[in-house]
This record gives sequence, structure tokens and C-alpha cells, in this order.
Amino acid sequence: MDHPPAESSLPQLPQLPQLPQLPQNCSFDASDWHILSQFWFPVAIAAELGHGPIGAVLLDQKLVIYRSGETIVVADDLCPHRGVPLSMGSQDGDGIRCIYHGLHFGPGGKCDHVPANPDMGIPPRLNLKTYPAAQKYGLVWTRLRAPEAPDHPRSAIPTMPHWDDPGFQQINCPSIDIGGFAGRQLEGFIDVAHFGFVHLTTFGDPNNTVVPSYVPVTNEVGFSVDYRSSVANYPIGVESSAPEGFVWLRHFEVHLPFTASITVHFPGEARLVVMNCASPMTSRQTRLFCPIARNFDLHIPVEAVHEFNRRVFEEDRLVVEAQKPEFLPLDPTLEAHISADRSSFAYRKGLRAMGFSPIFAA
Repeated sequence: MDHPPAESSLPQLPQLPQLPQLPQNCSFDASDWHILSQFWFPVAIAAELGHGPIGAVLLDQKLVIYRSGETIVVADDLCPHRGVPLSMGSQDGDGIRCIYHGLHFGPGGKCDHVPANPDMGIPPRLNLKTYPAAQKYGLVWTRLRAPEAPDHPRSAIPTMPHWDDPGFQQINCPSIDIGGFAGRQLEGFIDVAHFGFVHLTTFGDPNNTVVPSYVPVTNEVGFSVDYRSSVANYPIGVESSAPEGFVWLRHFEVHLPFTASITVHFPGEARLVVMNCASPMTSRQTRLFCPIARNFDLHIPVEAVHEFNRRVFEEDRLVVEAQKPEFLPLDPTLEAHISADRSSFAYRKGLRAMGFSPIFAA
């Protein structure tokens, strides 16, 4: 009987790169998930930390966010002991405690107390899997894996104009959950042709719907747009203080894949910045975070700012949740286009260049 050849004599297959394991029941195309997992996304409002652990979902991965002293920890929302979500537990000044057996987790997600066996050595398997955490614009940001191009500007947390400038008020609106894809939501934010049709109860003017020509300018993180028009940015019912014939400048900055800001130039030196951070919970669920900076009307209660912007984003939410297909078609032949879609076209072109699939997040 012939013996099988020795293992060392068998032809060696080339070593393939090891890709991280996808979350259970991942709703994204595997290649799209591997690209998205390299970028920073917000997962919580920093001011809400401290009262208890916060549960979140990013790219189908369930996370828990908590404070340990002055440090923020982002980890898998699962106790390694018996698989209970840690977001169900409690928080003290040093970390969080599992609701099931009381295991305590502190800095770096390390298990530092097992009440049932306080004198035992704690094995490394009881430590949590953690992710990098950063606090910026009043939000907690994380990413699920290290970027393949760490020095690329797109790998950094997006920049928000004026947030740290003197004289600007910093506001964080409550997050809004949207039953739609983050790419669809972001594309709606940079769309300038829908104001007079979608935002009829907030600031849109149905008698001023013509979109003047504009040109997106590509940069290292995405693109920017200077859009000038006569459409005012005052809430409906608020008397305008703009001089007759005033031309409004709306400066958009898009940081691929799902973050953008708009800086609205009011008369004089008054500026309003709204940052649209579309955090992809799944391919069909988005949590929208919205930091705001402004240097005027500082006497207006923050709650009024929250309510107005909630109404604006609720108007957008109804449209995004109704769009078909639910995914964002990156193949330009799959949808019709008009001249006013220049920002949309630049956005989809940028996503295609990043290597996302033509039927993005299908």
C-alpha cells in the first residue's frame, strides 16, 4: 500500500491575508464591511456616559461604552464568562459590572474582580475585546479595526469647522435612529434640490426651488462644495434680517464615507455649522449624530435648537426610509440624474474609487 506523501513534500499553497471575522448575521457585503470597519464612526454622546454603560451597534457589531475614571472604553457588548450583554449591567467610577455574576471590568476592558472567587487568578480570557476610543465634538468615536493606510487623511476623525473657535457655542443634538442606509442619509444631507419640497415646515421655500450651478471640488478626504442661492436659512415664521437680494453661501465638506458638514454664512460674520455623522448600525439602520457650532443667537435655549434640528432631520428621515432601492447604487446607470445632482454624483464617484461594491450595502 502506498503511503501518503510527507506533509513537507506537498506543494505549499500561497498564504492568503487573514481578514477579521465578520460580526454574526452581518448585513453588509464582506468586502464592503472590511473597508468600512477601518473608519472612525461616532457611537455615543459623551455627556450621556457616567450614569451607566451604553449599548450601541456599529456595522452589525454590538458594543458597550463605559467610563473607567477619565478613560472611555469601547468593547464587545458581551461578558466573556456566560455571554450576557454588559450594557445590562451597572457602572461605578472604575468600570462596569455584569448583571449576571458580578464580574467587574475596568481600564482597558480588563476583568479585575470575580465576586464568586475573589482570590483566584483572573485568566486573560475574561478580559474584554476592546476597540480604540476617542472623544471629539462631544461624541465618542471608534473603529473596528486598524486602517490599512493609517497615514491617509481619510483614516482620521473628520474635521468640523469652527467647533473649537472662540465665540462659538457647542451643541450636541440627541441622536436620531433612521431605518435606512447611512449612504442614502448622507446623500440627502448634501442634496440642495429638495429644500422646497421636503422641508416645508422648517425652512424650505416652495416658491424658490431653482438650483443655481455649483461645482464640487475633490480633495484627499472627499470633496467640498460652495453653494450659493437666495434660499434663506431662517426657520419658517422667523423674520429675516438679511438684506434684500442677499446671497446665502452654504459650504459643504464631505469626508467619505458617511460624514459631512455644512457651514451656513448668515449676514455679517454669523456662522452656523451642522455636522452630519451617519453611523451605520447595520446596512438598513443608521444612528445620526449631529454636533452644531454657532456664533450668534446664543441666548436661544439649547432645547429650541434641538427641537428645530430634530424636525429638519425627521423630514429627511421619512424620505430616506421610503427610498427604493434601499441601497445606494454606485453604478450610475441604475438611476436617472439631473444637473442639480452634482454633489450626489461626486459622492458616489468617491465611494466607487474607495472600492465599494456597485450595489453598495445591498
